[in-house]
Amino acid sequence: MTIKAVIFDMDGVLIEAKDWHYEALNKALGLFGYEISRYEHLTSYDGLPTKTKLKRLTMEKGLPEYLHSFINEMKQQYTMNMIHTYCRPRFNHEYALSRLKAEGYKLAVGSNSIRNTIDVMMEKANLQQYLDFTLSNQDVSQPKPNPEIYLKAIQRLGLKPEECLIVEDNENGIRAALASGAHLLAVKSVDEVNYENITNRIKDIDGTNSMEKAA
Repeated sequence: MTIKAVIFDMDGVLIEAKDWHYEALNKALGLFGYEISRYEHLTSYDGLPTKTKLKRLTMEKGLPEYLHSFINEMKQQYTMNMIHTYCRPRFNHEYALSRLKAEGYKLAVGSNSIRNTIDVMMEKANLQQYLDFTLSNQDVSQPKPNPEIYLKAIQRLGLKPEECLIVEDNENGIRAALASGAHLLAVKSVDEVNYENITNRIKDIDGTNSMEKAA
């Protein structure tokens, strides 16, 4: 088989956490009278690390740099409260990852979130047991849309980019996935991340490669 590993983004792919991050950051920003609109979130900020968002807010809206550390800390606390309140296992994800693992695929997560957030979310979602490893924004020098996190994951898996399928949902993640040279399954919601869609994409890749070899 061509594909030997599946690498997942987390927010919006394995965890429906986009709104958690958005609401938590706005709650922290609101302490000082700042806000990211829903439109700005969807078109510019979605998928970026909090530190990157804060730097952009400084450039675009004049957010004082000395507030970055405090706002980031408050945002993480608010996010963690939401994780403990809302994060639960999803059958379609547990089924997909358990089947893929049983079939011999290597599985990993590459997320722009911090390490602690990933660990807690994967534990709450009951997915940690199926993963070979996870990578956070603290494991790389350049977050998505830079492909570093996926290149590092592919290297750690001991595979070539063309042997990996990356599951992503937002523009920054998709750009990172494509730049890594791996194959892509783009999804619009966590509900599209299921065993059928993943294996159908793998079959498409295998079929395309077979035709290319025949030609």
